[in-house]
Amino acid sequence: MERLTIAMVAPYEYPYPGGVTEHIRHLSATLRKKGHEVHIIAPCPEDAELPEHVIAATKHIVSFPFAGSQARISLSPRVYNRAKDILEEHHFDVVHLQEPLTPTLPWAMLYHSNAVNVGTFHAYRETSFTYSAWKVILERLMERLDGRIAVSEAARDYVASYFPGEYRVIPNGIDVEAFSDTNVEPIERFNDGRPNILFLGRLEKRKGFRYLLKAFEILKPRVPEARLIVAGAFSKEDKDPYVRYVRERGIRDVRFVGYVPSGALPRYYRTCTVYCAPSTGSESFGIVLLEAMASGRPVVATDIPGYRSVLQNGVQGLLVPPENEEALASALERILLNPEMGRAMGEAGLRRAREFSWDTVTDKVLDYYYELLDKRRKREAR
Repeated sequence: MERLTIAMVAPYEYPYPGGVTEHIRHLSATLRKKGHEVHIIAPCPEDAELPEHVIAATKHIVSFPFAGSQARISLSPRVYNRAKDILEEHHFDVVHLQEPLTPTLPWAMLYHSNAVNVGTFHAYRETSFTYSAWKVILERLMERLDGRIAVSEAARDYVASYFPGEYRVIPNGIDVEAFSDTNVEPIERFNDGRPNILFLGRLEKRKGFRYLLKAFEILKPRVPEARLIVAGAFSKEDKDPYVRYVRERGIRDVRFVGYVPSGALPRYYRTCTVYCAPSTGSESFGIVLLEAMASGRPVVATDIPGYRSVLQNGVQGLLVPPENEEALASALERILLNPEMGRAMGEAGLRRAREFSWDTVTDKVLDYYYELLDKRRKREAR
């Protein structure tokens, strides 16, 4: 197949941790492994040490509240000229924009790009003030896209409700080999035979950690040896209210680990008995669920569209209603007290996770690139 030169455009600060950032990193690496030239174009902090294939489009980055989280994006108008210069220098075959409607770098790249433009939509929410308020402007940007990818049916249905059209559903990928490697050693200080529940993520409202903490308080008398391990990119200020709650309520065995480098994640999954994802919504896909499943661990998660597309209730784990600590506690208890069921769910999870390997996902993306390039060339040949 033809070797392509690809721009992978990130709206968010790179390499700041996050689901879209990880998607970009893995997809780009797999495309390069398959022989293509890929440049990641992103807002990058001034002091960041960047590999050769990452192009800093701007160093002006602000933190912007978005869907219950903080998006670190650039709002600098200077990015428009910078985008034009990058495109003129590199002559990309494909410009692939992750979250193409997020300001301002994707907007600038779309405005100037004459390549085949592909947008991947990751987000899922019930409604979007931004899409509604800026619909006229954003429709013009959508018209610049030759192809549209959604990472799940939930993400597709969400964006299509504002911008109807054809979308190709291609899921997020996962490094199955890294998480399923049986030589991965558990974290030693937690590897003492006690049942471990793992939560991995930011301590934002939409991640639902407060419901898990209340569920753990309910669970503790039923499974006294249980331990809750809390890991993720959260600050001292983020965890302080939960630490106070634990102390005031006298809840034992809650361990706040904090940030875990991506290379150490398989060890934490290997350490846990069950993984718990108590998000309240706004999740288009379940990457953390797949990581736990690839590690052979059962999962307890909330029954929301993004998670439902990954995990089958009663097969790889259990789905419970969102914002329901009693249901979370009961599901965790059921798995912790039934090791055979937990093992069977873990084995089913690994089988399911293999369907989302980065190699498989990247081949689907590449097929879409070639399909769009072929359409463009046929159109231009008329």
